[in-house]
Amino acid sequence: MTDRAAAGAVIELDGVEKSYPYFRLQDVRMQLAPGQIMGFIGPNGAGKSTTIRILMGFVRHDRGEVRVLGHPIPTEQVAAKRQVGFVSEEMRLFGRATLQWHMDFVASSYPGWDSQYAKTLLRRFDLRPEQPTRRLSHGQHMKAMLLLALARRPRLLVLDEPMTGLDPVARHETLAELMDVLKDESRSILFSSHHTQDVEQISDQITFIDRGRIIESSDKETFLDRWRRLHLELPAGGQLPTRPGVIDVQGSGGRSSVVTTNAFTPELGASYEQAGARVREIQPMTLEEIFVAEVLASRKERIA
Repeated sequence: MTDRAAAGAVIELDGVEKSYPYFRLQDVRMQLAPGQIMGFIGPNGAGKSTTIRILMGFVRHDRGEVRVLGHPIPTEQVAAKRQVGFVSEEMRLFGRATLQWHMDFVASSYPGWDSQYAKTLLRRFDLRPEQPTRRLSHGQHMKAMLLLALARRPRLLVLDEPMTGLDPVARHETLAELMDVLKDESRSILFSSHHTQDVEQISDQITFIDRGRIIESSDKETFLDRWRRLHLELPAGGQLPTRPGVIDVQGSGGRSSVVTTNAFTPELGASYEQAGARVREIQPMTLEEIFVAEVLASRKERIA
């Protein structure tokens, strides 16, 4: 672990690996600082849930080091989980019990339970405590799980695809609550999803994973600032010079080309114009476009 990580990161993974017959998590390195939201993005089957299961001590990793809130995992997972709220789309409540029963059970187990905040979340999520959980819709079930995690006021929230099945209004309500959690700058969230729009809206840090490997990790603004698409028009017989940070060049018909770069500076466009090209447009990219470009570039690199 680095000195910086040891100084207070709430999540630290260093060289973590896990092998299955048809999948391998490889050399995963990741850190989350206090008060930050990390969006953990990857296609289905990329390794997001495996990484989170290792963090939570549900699965033992083969190699590497894992620490959560300063506790080594899995040896001190019980101590770590006292301050961790975990929600996964795979979790289920007891169908015969009411939401109130679940709230009372969690309150009896965790001294940090905030009953007033739980009542506030009931109103915001439009949930009824007397309702048996088997009668909840999928979206209501996910909101109930989030309520049970948030009302504990944990230092760390680990959310594995928490928006699955939520309608647009419920998604907005849930994202608003997650932002409210971070008004206390000592709290942190690891937010796993394959929906980049949710992640882009609330995250400070972004980590991309694909086929068991971390392919990029940085703060969100850095991603958005350095990725661009340049639409160029070339003279007859013209050739584009090779430039650092250009990860893709596509022809779009005639003498036009579209250049994708992950290291944009104003000088890049000027260098193409000096080579005889005309820069017709420079477009910023959404996080989803950046994610797709990162994954495709990483896969090409591995094949090469």
